[in-house]
Amino acid sequence: MSTRHPIAAGRFYPADVEQLKKELHAWLMTVSSSAGSVPDGHAHDAGSRLLGLMLPHAGYVYCGRIIGGTLASSWKNSTAGASLPQRLFVLCPNHTGQGKPLGVWAEGQWMTPLGPVQVDEELAQTLIQAPGGFLPDELCHLGEHSIEVLLPFLQSLPLAAGKDGSTAMHRTIVPVCVGTRRPDVLRSAGLALAQIVEDYRASGEDVGFIVSSDMNHYQNQEQTLHKDAQALAQALACDPEALLAVVDREGITMCGAGPLALALFAVRSLGNPWAELCLYDTSAAASGDTSRVVGYAGLRFGLA
Repeated sequence: MSTRHPIAAGRFYPADVEQLKKELHAWLMTVSSSAGSVPDGHAHDAGSRLLGLMLPHAGYVYCGRIIGGTLASSWKNSTAGASLPQRLFVLCPNHTGQGKPLGVWAEGQWMTPLGPVQVDEELAQTLIQAPGGFLPDELCHLGEHSIEVLLPFLQSLPLAAGKDGSTAMHRTIVPVCVGTRRPDVLRSAGLALAQIVEDYRASGEDVGFIVSSDMNHYQNQEQTLHKDAQALAQALACDPEALLAVVDREGITMCGAGPLALALFAVRSLGNPWAELCLYDTSAAASGDTSRVVGYAGLRFGLA
């Protein structure tokens, strides 16, 4: 069995279990009452369906409030985090340049200080066998922190309902590292992902998405706010082509533009999509330095 061991513990988040639990509890108690809180609207209607979230992946001191606040945001009679399906595709960027363009960790488990998170081997094989260009690849994940950073938060959420709605279950993941921003490749991959989600739902089981992405990097606060607003406008319009175009045209260093576009291609093909901004901030909120910041956004998306 393949085991992926943590590389970010002690750097991006505490390696000590008790300290980690303390921080996670504090961040998950975050109330979305400050910048970027979710507006009331169609996403809260009874027939609306939550498909997934976009969460940042920096050190918790910088983005823990955004991750926790997005997961804790109100969703119907619960929270967005608690309402996530038991089975999740987790899409991340490729910061290392290693491995396949669409690399899937297909078996085993991912370890964090809180214990193992199981890879959904059946779902991973379904994805690899689909006509979307996904390939089994562990190399692209070994040095990549952007999924690992989110896993302790997922481990701290309430258990998900089982297929029959009565049995609580730990969430399982299919880690997917996205190392391309080619629209044609991402469109094909998104359509394949959407078909899998649709097929599982037809059999009575929901599958969701987590996208891991930070926003613009290492420019001043004013530049970052401007650039992030441009990228977020296209994300909130559920327009993956426009998102990729504006990121390239304006030089927006949003590391997860590819994974988010892939997810948006999938969501858009499933029906009437919506996206909402839960929280947004920059690293300046923690560091006080506005000369060189990174933007962080928490989004949720689904079908009306």
